[in-house]
Amino acid sequence: VQLVESGGGSVQAGGSLRLSCADSGRTFSSYAMAWFRQAPGEEREFVARIRWDGYETFYADSAKGRFTISRDNAKNTVYLQMNKLKPEDTAVYYCAAPQRPGVFAGTYSAEYDYWGQGTQVTVSS
Repeated sequence: VQLVESGGGSVQAGGSLRLSCADSGRTFSSYAMAWFRQAPGEEREFVARIRWDGYETFYADSAKGRFTISRDNAKNTVYLQMNKLKPEDTAVYYCAAPQRPGVFAGTYSAEYDYWGQGTQVTVSS
């Protein structure tokens, strides 16, 4: 299993970015996916998760109303659309997946077995 994130960059506050995470090596449509982030000196924190069929999503309070997680199972890709970005959104963003299919893992990083390399998002004020 390989997860590869892309789409990070530097934006001004109020701007938008769309992150992508391409999954290879398994039946993507059977697995829930999630996004986490980690700021310097901070623990990795949950951002959003999506069920394998895309019909259920869940967001951290910090992401509600601004971020949207989605997936395209035909492209083996999960997305995180981030709008109205704030300087406190600055972090390395990681996509993550559980090892087992059909498991809608929660908000703890320990529930996820596979991680991408991360993509940097920097929001300036």
